[in-house]
Amino acid sequence: MATQTLEALLRPPVEFYSGTVSVCAAGICLAAPSLLMMTPSVAYTSAVILVVFGLYRFYQGSSVIKYQRNLRRLPRFAMSSDQIPCFKNHLYLGQGFRWTQTHTQRLKDTMAPISAKYIRPSRINNFARELERKLEGSKLQWIADLTSKDHPLNPVRPYPAVGGNPVTHAVELEEKQVLLAMSERVGHTLCLGTTRVGKSRLAEILIEQDIRRNDGPVILLDPKSDAGLLTRMYMAAKRAGREDDFYMFHLGFPDSSARYNAVGNFSRITEIAGRISGQLSAEGNSAAFKEFAWRFINIVARALVSLGQRPDYNNILRYVTDIEPLFCEYMDWWLPRNGEEGWIEDINAMTGDAEKKYKANPRLAKHANPRTEALRQYVEQLHVSDPVLHGLLSALRYDKTYFDKLVASLLPLLEKLTTGKIGKLLAPDYFDVTDERPIFDWTQIIRKRGIVYVGLDAMSDTEVSSAVGNSMFSDLVSTCGHIYKHGFEHGMLEGQANSLPKVCLHADEFSDLIGDEFLPMVNKSGGSGMQITAYSQSRQDLEARLGNVAKARQVEGNFNNLIMLRVKEKDTAELLTNQLPEVEIAQIMTVSGANDSSDTDSSVDFTSSTQDRISMLRVPMLEPGHITALPKGQAFCLLDGGQLWKVRFPLPVEDDDDDMPENMQALTREMDRNYHTAEQWWN
Repeated sequence: MATQTLEALLRPPVEFYSGTVSVCAAGICLAAPSLLMMTPSVAYTSAVILVVFGLYRFYQGSSVIKYQRNLRRLPRFAMSSDQIPCFKNHLYLGQGFRWTQTHTQRLKDTMAPISAKYIRPSRINNFARELERKLEGSKLQWIADLTSKDHPLNPVRPYPAVGGNPVTHAVELEEKQVLLAMSERVGHTLCLGTTRVGKSRLAEILIEQDIRRNDGPVILLDPKSDAGLLTRMYMAAKRAGREDDFYMFHLGFPDSSARYNAVGNFSRITEIAGRISGQLSAEGNSAAFKEFAWRFINIVARALVSLGQRPDYNNILRYVTDIEPLFCEYMDWWLPRNGEEGWIEDINAMTGDAEKKYKANPRLAKHANPRTEALRQYVEQLHVSDPVLHGLLSALRYDKTYFDKLVASLLPLLEKLTTGKIGKLLAPDYFDVTDERPIFDWTQIIRKRGIVYVGLDAMSDTEVSSAVGNSMFSDLVSTCGHIYKHGFEHGMLEGQANSLPKVCLHADEFSDLIGDEFLPMVNKSGGSGMQITAYSQSRQDLEARLGNVAKARQVEGNFNNLIMLRVKEKDTAELLTNQLPEVEIAQIMTVSGANDSSDTDSSVDFTSSTQDRISMLRVPMLEPGHITALPKGQAFCLLDGGQLWKVRFPLPVEDDDDDMPENMQALTREMDRNYHTAEQWWN
């Protein structure tokens, strides 16, 4: 008959009693075997057996003591950047263990009232904290300074300020490296955690390995512009000998930033209109205005490309505001190739007639330049089939007042993207040799395996940050689609193509960046080598951004790996817990009873009984409350098709950043002044 074995780790270490007795008995055997009526050989053999048994019992007792000590304070776990392991075929996440039914049982045991004394801080520790508060600001402040030091020699040192329930990780004594196979990473990874619980530290660990592995470009989109992330990313590139491949794009510091044209590279010309109009609202009556804006941008973009000009935000704003110069410029290019003989004389004559008509009655003037009227009349009588020309003509016919109403939502967006120094940052002049700031595009970055930090400065201007980040995502989707269709070597000279790189894209606060174009990126870009690691705070962020619960669930469903730190919403926690099975745990029930005897002739007045019953209960492997109570720097990871791991990340050891260029150090100092991160919770 099978029996149920129960662990009993939350109890006094009674193993020390039997261990002490065994060692003492061994001492007696060795010192005075005659007292036990033993021959020397029997005494020595017995002493050895008793010592071995005593040491074994001491080992068992020490395991109980270690387990109970870890419930209050885990061993310190810190690594410098150089110490972070880096494997070719695996991604290191931290130290932890595979979560099983045993750990669910142990976690449940810690919740029993009788176990509270093993979980809560000791009385002397509480007394020391109370003393520190009383001595604060007094002449005896030095005593409080001593007792508050986090040093192993301090008997009352404070517990780590990680919050949450520390027993979640302490239920296992044997930690090991938690690794994610690189073959699984192409399925993308979603990291969820509320603010200030360690997402940035996790990003640093993963980015450090991606840079050192050097098997593809590493891209970080950081809306909040964290100076620590920028510093560690650059220093990682420098340690790997890849500082020449490092690009820094920052909307908040355009003078030091690399330049980037978000609409200058495309596979299909219609992508330009989609990237810009995609930032406009499509709810209610706004949908019609968004569609008109898309059509008008597309007309301008097609004309610019036909003229051999690279579209950017500046020239699109210029011609959306006034289409007449673009029409004249296009006609000057089109007529020498398609006009009938004598077209110059005909247009000059029509221009003269238009000037006379405008002077006679200025109210009849439909255009600022009489030549525009002449060009329009001439081309209309030709009955041409040029689609670009037809689009320009249709835009030219709109009444100015009516047109301004149709593009009322588009013009403010374009003006935000072209105002001041940001305009030159997002619409670079490719022929300005005096500007030393580099210009990059995603095809170039992917081919040279570059390292790109993108700071979007969302705290200064959320709308511009979101528009630029969304455009970058759209551009990446287009680039991945081109690679997926034509291959990585498309357009390169024969013999110069390399193996397909693995594009490691890290998107911090990615709910601020995504739009509808992110859906094909997350579920179809794996074939082009894209490996997305997205960081967000909750499921509700995705729903609010996409405006549709079904779309948000579609995005979640395309992330095969899930790393969940502490979250605050139960719905977010259930994204993990609902994917886990139920397990059986043992529950001890004590049953006591007494019965009076009604038999007057019996000498037994009553009978009593006490029983311990073990019953098996089916419970969830994890509950949402366990996720919402995680300490900082710890997470549950669902990897490799549903395997649950409990992980804690290494605390950082401050690295020397004196090797950074002076301009980079000045920039990070300025970022620190403008953005104060609280990720230094370990201090």
